[in-house]
This record gives sequence, C-alpha cells and structure tokens, in this order.
Amino acid sequence: MAAFSWDQLFEVFSCLPAKAIHRFKCTSKTLAKLLEETCFASKQAQNSMKKDDTCFFLQQETPHYNEKVEVELHPLPGNQLSSGVSHDVLRFLSNSTRVLASTKGLILCNHATSHTPIELFICNPSTKTWLPIPTPKEVQKRYDAADPTMLLLESSYDGCDDDYMVFHLELESTTDWSSNYACKIFKPKEGSWKTMETSFFVGGRNMKFNMPVCCNRAIHFISDCGPYLTKRSCFFNPYVMSYNLESGTSTMLRVPKDARRGSHDSSCDMRIFIWGKAYTAQCSICLVRLRKSVFTVWILTDYEPSRWLRILKVRTKGMGLREENPKITGFAVMNGDLLVFATETRVYSYGLTEENYMRVEEICQHRFQSNVCFTSYLDTLRFCGRGAESVPF
Repeated sequence: MAAFSWDQLFEVFSCLPAKAIHRFKCTSKTLAKLLEETCFASKQAQNSMKKDDTCFFLQQETPHYNEKVEVELHPLPGNQLSSGVSHDVLRFLSNSTRVLASTKGLILCNHATSHTPIELFICNPSTKTWLPIPTPKEVQKRYDAADPTMLLLESSYDGCDDDYMVFHLELESTTDWSSNYACKIFKPKEGSWKTMETSFFVGGRNMKFNMPVCCNRAIHFISDCGPYLTKRSCFFNPYVMSYNLESGTSTMLRVPKDARRGSHDSSCDMRIFIWGKAYTAQCSICLVRLRKSVFTVWILTDYEPSRWLRILKVRTKGMGLREENPKITGFAVMNGDLLVFATETRVYSYGLTEENYMRVEEICQHRFQSNVCFTSYLDTLRFCGRGAESVPF
C-alpha cells in the first residue's frame, strides 16, 4: 500500500462495490481505517448512483403473514463474485419481512405478522443498518393483507445519502374499489408523511399497484386485463396511468394495438418496467406481455401519442431453456435492458439489446413453487439517514 497515496486509495476503492470493499477491509489496517470514514462511504455511494444493479431479491408474490417469509438474493450475470449480502441479513429479512422496493443500495421493507401491525423501515443490507420510518395509519391496519403500495425513489441522482423519498398510494382496506387515490410522500429529512394536493385518478379498471414504474418524474401503473367492462367503455382495453409528482396530473397512455389483441384472455399478463437508465432523460417504459407462453416486448418511443415499437416476440419453448414445458411464475426487466424470469424451479435472463439480444442464461435455482416477484438491488455503503442503527439480529 506504500506505493499509493491516501487520496489515490480513496478514489480507487470508492469505485468498488460494497462486497469487494468489505473483503479488502479485512486485509489491511490502513484500508480498514480508510473505509470506516464517513466521507468515504458517501463517496462510494455517490459513485454508485449511475451504476447498474448487480443482483436481485426473490420472494413469493403473495405470502400469508402467519407463514415464514423466505427472501433469496441472487447475482445477475457477470456479478457472481462482486455482489451480495451476508447470510445473517437474509435471515433477518426472512423473519416476517417483505422487500417492497429498492434504490441504489437501500431497500424499503415492511415487517408484519398475522397479529401485529405493519412496520416500515429503510435498510442497507450491505452495511447491516436500518432506519424505522413512520407507518401511515391506514397501512398499520392492514393485518394479513397484500403489500402496501409503496415505491422508493431518488429525489435526485447527485449522490446525497438521504436524498430519497417514499411514495405511497393510500388504498383503504374498507373500500372495495375507487378511481381516485390519495398520494403521500415521505422524505427522511422531513421525517413525516405529506399528502399531495391532487389525488391519482386511475380510470375505470383495477390497477396492478404492485409494479410501479417511475420515469421522468412520473409514476406509472398498468391496469389489469379482465373482461369485465363493455366495449362502449373508454376503459375497455388495458392501459397505463401515470401520476406526475410535480404537477399532480394523471395521464392515460394507450397500450399498443397488438398488445390489446387477445388481452382479455385469462393467460394474458402485462407488466411495465423502466427501459434504459432511470437517471437519464432518455429513459422510457417497456411493456412486457406473456400470453399463451409467448413473450412480447414493446418500448414506448413517443409519450404523448402513446407510440410503441415492438422489439421482441418469442415463444418460451424457443428460448433455449433447460425445461421442455416451462411454466413462467414471474418476470421483470432489470437495468433497463435485461428480461429476468422464473419458472417453477429456475431463474433465467434473456437479453433485449445489442450483443446480448436473445441470449439466454440460467441464473439460479429457487425454492418457491408459486408465483414470485423480483426486486433488483445494488450493494453500496449508502447511509439510510439520520438515526439509522445496526440491524437487530
């Protein structure tokens, strides 16, 4: 280490992922001292803001809170040696905890059982720290219910540790259905929830609130595909609704004509994800449809007229999987260009761009037999915020 100055070590190691940093910390007292500095952790987190996620959490999609909740973590292709978290953190997260959302090293979780109210907290699995945050009253009452609709967002991408916010849609459990929902924002610097002046209008269909997408300062949700409306309704076909965080405006985006065709079929599952990098102005939305064992992917090329471009259509049997008749139990697009999906026993990736286009790779096996959900993750040294403490193992 004598050949490098303190400043050089600072710059070089602040560009490494958190897992690699923790390994180096055990090899040198000089490095250990450097890596424990607050300014180093902030610099490493800042350098990570425009990096791709390296792994993902895998969970059962709809668990019962009176059952043990398993949480798995798996690396994405090319990151097998450079990412991950310790087993004690995974055991902690598997103790009646659900991972709801993630952003640049931080995850939003809720803890609940069949006889206790839901509690929310921010956690950095890599540094083994957490920060409990206030739980809205309507969320506390949701015993043994579906996950609360929440999204962890970056206020900006300038690398400030606590410059994030939590978006929450207030879904009253006493109401069967509504077309307007109150929106709340939590910022750690303020320490309390703030209700937005304008509610979110979602139209005449039920929305898939468990798969929000934030793009260009607006949060997007896709509707379901059920055939319960008449053709005379302007909401007959599935659609995407967005809520602008700055203006409070609700806007409907039409899905492509090809996606509408056959969308009322019971096998049809449509989801939306970020296309491109979320921190750039060029990011957009991609629509993935799985119908009768066929994946079709479109990207939104022109926002206001809802113009889409189809980039992929492939039958699951023709993707080169190890299973002859694979049943898809969950899928997501990660890092804006990689389709990741699960069968009943395995998880695969499928490239959507450039040299990785249509390239399939087996990522791992998993223990879940029912539908699963993915939460992509990047291990960093980012602080959870003021008042954060060590995770109570």
